[in-house]
Amino acid sequence: MTSTEYKSLHFSRANPAGPGRADVSTLLRSVASTIEELGPVTVSDLILHNEVTADGNWPSITVYYSKGTIE
Repeated sequence: MTSTEYKSLHFSRANPAGPGRADVSTLLRSVASTIEELGPVTVSDLILHNEVTADGNWPSITVYYSKGTIE
């Protein structure tokens, strides 16, 4: 049996603390902008996290990706 090594990179984004930190639309735009800045990548997974704090919800997104594109 042979195995193939697969490297997965990742980054996480959250809105800054303060008003608007729970705005998922803003968070998604930030993630999209970061993906565009990376250049050609293949996204394998997006995970939405939600931290519940004394001030309310604070969502974040972790993106798993690899360099280059798969067609």
